[in-house]
Amino acid sequence: MATVGATPGRTPQGPVPGAASASFASPAPVPGPGEAEEEEEEPAEIHLCVLWNSGYLGIAYYDTSDSTIHFMPDAPDHESLKLLQRVLDEINPRTVVTSAKQDESMTRFLGKLASQEHREPKRPELIFLPSVDFGLEISKQRLLSGNYSFIPDSMTTTEKILFLSSIIPFDCLLTVRALGGLLKFLGRRRIGVELEDYNVSVPILGFKKFVLTHLVSIDQDTYGVLQIFKSESHPSVYKVASGLKEGLSLFGILNRCRCKWGEKLLRLWFRRPTQDLGELNSRLDVIQFFLLPQNLDMAQMLHRLLGHIKNVPLILKRMKLSHTKVSDWQVLYKTVYSALGLRDACRSLPQSIQLFQDISQEFSDDLHHIASLIGKVVDFEGSLAENRFTVLPNIDPEIDEKKRRLMGLPSFLTEVARKELENLDSRIPSCSVIYIPLIGFLLSIPRLPSMVEASDFEIEGLDFMFLSEEKLHYRSARTKELDALLGDLHCDIRDQETLLMYQLQCQVLARAAVLTRVLDLASRLDVLLALASAARDYGYSRPCYSPRLLGVRIQNGRHPLMELCARTFVPNSAECGGDKGRVKVITGPNSSGKSIYLKQVGLITFMALVGSFVPAEEAEIGAVDAIFTRIHSCESISLGLSTFMIDLNQVAKAVNNATEQSLVLIDEFGKGTNTTMETCEDGNDLVFFYQVCEGVANASHASHTAAQAGLPDKLIARGKEVSDLIRSGKSIKPVKELLKEKQMENCQILVDKFLKLDLEDPNLDLDIFMSQEVLPAATTIL
Repeated sequence: MATVGATPGRTPQGPVPGAASASFASPAPVPGPGEAEEEEEEPAEIHLCVLWNSGYLGIAYYDTSDSTIHFMPDAPDHESLKLLQRVLDEINPRTVVTSAKQDESMTRFLGKLASQEHREPKRPELIFLPSVDFGLEISKQRLLSGNYSFIPDSMTTTEKILFLSSIIPFDCLLTVRALGGLLKFLGRRRIGVELEDYNVSVPILGFKKFVLTHLVSIDQDTYGVLQIFKSESHPSVYKVASGLKEGLSLFGILNRCRCKWGEKLLRLWFRRPTQDLGELNSRLDVIQFFLLPQNLDMAQMLHRLLGHIKNVPLILKRMKLSHTKVSDWQVLYKTVYSALGLRDACRSLPQSIQLFQDISQEFSDDLHHIASLIGKVVDFEGSLAENRFTVLPNIDPEIDEKKRRLMGLPSFLTEVARKELENLDSRIPSCSVIYIPLIGFLLSIPRLPSMVEASDFEIEGLDFMFLSEEKLHYRSARTKELDALLGDLHCDIRDQETLLMYQLQCQVLARAAVLTRVLDLASRLDVLLALASAARDYGYSRPCYSPRLLGVRIQNGRHPLMELCARTFVPNSAECGGDKGRVKVITGPNSSGKSIYLKQVGLITFMALVGSFVPAEEAEIGAVDAIFTRIHSCESISLGLSTFMIDLNQVAKAVNNATEQSLVLIDEFGKGTNTTMETCEDGNDLVFFYQVCEGVANASHASHTAAQAGLPDKLIARGKEVSDLIRSGKSIKPVKELLKEKQMENCQILVDKFLKLDLEDPNLDLDIFMSQEVLPAATTIL
């Protein structure tokens, strides 16, 4: 509200707090202090559509976190639909959409999925649409007629068809039908736009292809027992919604990503370990480059720039829905300038590395155009002050003129107030002329003591409007003239600036493709910088791959988590495959490190298959197509199975699915004699070397382990005695001394009860006492 007051005998005073003021944005490329960071968006949901026909799958899903549709070209799958199960395990969809007309294999699969009451995370909602909604022609029509922000409005219908044909494989008929069904579901459910006008469509910012070829199969049990991921309850009461945080895990120690999308990509790589040697070596090349001492400063500078790459898809989604906030423009401005910094830095790096070449070429001048437009148009200081979009001077002459009028109102309204005061009753000591957006100009006078009833507010020549804070507000002839002369300046300025914002949004959305590509390449660079940082700090080395080797060879390997927790860690080598044999059996005492050794081999192999350096002096990884484990029993009451049955089930997975290229790790499921963990007895003490050596373990040394765990000496001695009796085939008899001690203890308890009896108590019933206390105790005493 703009106000100006005038009082007889005094100079009218008061600025115009509500008036718009022009100010220039900082010349620095990135907004400085005061910038509001991007806010937390709602948890992402994934909605998946799947079709199965004649041994092939068509899959498409919509991710609300980036408003993007992902699709998998038609892919062959077994009747048990293992590929579909892998997709479900990886993306955890909120809903699964499919046709109501299905064959027996898909019906059986969906029935099993629906029956998983205790599925973690929560089982998806199954949605069945009529088969007509998945028709090929109608699906093509939905795809071609969609409203996509990444397609310029200037494109003709033919150009749009050609453009979409370069992205979507229209020759994959199942995929096209799945995409059509997904679009039908999104439009019906109005995902993300439930509260918008019906003419507002679900925002779709892009189409992305994903494939699951060359992947290494790893089940959820293996991810858990190897501690690749480990979720823990979040200690903060403000994180109740998400509920979980990453605990001590391989992902936790390697995740040094600076931007959210880098972390998301790292998690995706962990979910999709690959056998694609070209892809793996391209990742390792980047890591190796940044591990060179002379490139450390460059790595740190790039890492700082990546910290400014923010949630661009969320901003583009808001632009599409016209929900853009002031902070969105700041975040986008900062992101684009940081992306330009990444481009300039990568142009100085070896272009023989594909990632540097891609960033140099694909971070196009469209980024500079976007940054230049935002920097020249948006008044960041003014926008923050008014909490709305405002533009800088010299952008629109009409807006500038109206702002000058608005800024000149204080002195002008002061003069108007003086003239109004001359015509008012002499009892009125002061008045002011104020401007209220949407209402206009009003005359404001203080409420006099004589003004008690509503009828007292009437003043000749003035139209009473309202009473607020002991001030009476009126329309006068002069304020009506001001309304007609100046109009609603504030709203006019707001409307014109909103129009400019819309035009700027259209310019940005027309270049959404380059922003999406920025996010893809920046997140890849972020992940590889994070892996390079971890490799530098933990002393990891580059693995090599031998497709002809059926096994792994590891020289002085280390467990990546245990070495961070133990004061000392003993490296161990592992070699299986080729002339070293493909089966290794580890034996040794309790707590000698057998399980750690098994997990170490699995983790080093896994790290190599995601393109990371590994904790070993050398590592040669052969052709590995799957990793299976039977290390930890995942007990669950909901499963209704015994621990042994669960163990059998885990082994059955390996037996039924493993090939000659699979790595299978089994802990304490049967016994064997081949390799052992070395130990040495020093008097009564047992020393663990935690070193693998050839041979057979002659004893479990359970008593030494029990002593280290703090069990009583008498209990340990008795355990050894029982063990010797069993080994010699003799019967086990109770210890007489222990029996006598127990009898004496029970006798004392009974005597104490007798002494507590009050024989003079008339309510005492000795028969009850004898039957309930004495006779039952006699069996433990005699």
